[in-house]
Amino acid sequence: MKATAIDSTSSNAEKQRLVRDLVELVKARLTLLVLLTTAVGFYLGAEGPINYIALLHTVFGTALAAAGAAALNQWWEHKLDALMFRTQSRPVPAGRMPPLEALAIGAALSIFGVGYLAFAGNALSAALAALTILIYIFAYTPLKLRSTFNTALGAIPGALPPMIGWAAARGTLNAGAWMLFAILFFWQLPHFFAIAWMYRDDYARAGFQMISSEDRTGERSASQSVFFCMILFVVAGLPAFIRMATVFYLLAELILGALFIAVAMRFLRTKSRSDARRLFVASIIYLPLLLGALVVSKA
Repeated sequence: MKATAIDSTSSNAEKQRLVRDLVELVKARLTLLVLLTTAVGFYLGAEGPINYIALLHTVFGTALAAAGAAALNQWWEHKLDALMFRTQSRPVPAGRMPPLEALAIGAALSIFGVGYLAFAGNALSAALAALTILIYIFAYTPLKLRSTFNTALGAIPGALPPMIGWAAARGTLNAGAWMLFAILFFWQLPHFFAIAWMYRDDYARAGFQMISSEDRTGERSASQSVFFCMILFVVAGLPAFIRMATVFYLLAELILGALFIAVAMRFLRTKSRSDARRLFVASIIYLPLLLGALVVSKA
């Protein structure tokens, strides 16, 4: 009786560990951000009443594609992840999951996600999802070892999900879709510059070429963060000028953008790890608030 209870407890623990590993393999928190931006893109792109069934199909297909891309990225980089403290506990570098298993999961999710969007959505949304995966895996991932340009290139697949949602809702892309892309693109740069500065030693151990690689003082990372926060401040206000959103959105954007710039300027002034973390946290708070204001004030 006791042995059966022990076996049952062990089996439950093994299942829980497997679930945790799968959640980590597909970078669940990053995937949730992708789902948020996809849903926002669909809502803003929709003309007339929202087709919630189509929205669910779009979010589900995009979730599969994003999860697959994350798994493929971890398969590709598992040897490098083993060299960094922040990633060495991931399932593949830690040895809890064979690399071929991660590859199979990533490939299956990616293919099924793109296929699902093509079947349940439309060809344009599926093509954008496929483009996201291709740039993320075959351009951004290998470029991390060769050039600091990888951050800007990596911001492209990160900015495509709202366009996937827009394309699924409207079947085409116009100025509104490209503005969402621009907002996500420029938001990612200070977000990732803060991460690169916080973990610059880790990235150096793996040989990744980040903006912080030869920036021992933090001057370059911080000044670039301020610069792109200022560009974002301008770009994020554009939806109000094409009547995509009301004046309420513009007021919210001005306040949020000014606060974001203030946090970036503090990082520039101190160049400390704690203020880099503040910038990172501020970026996490800024984006959903901005997108929320855009949704609420849809014209």
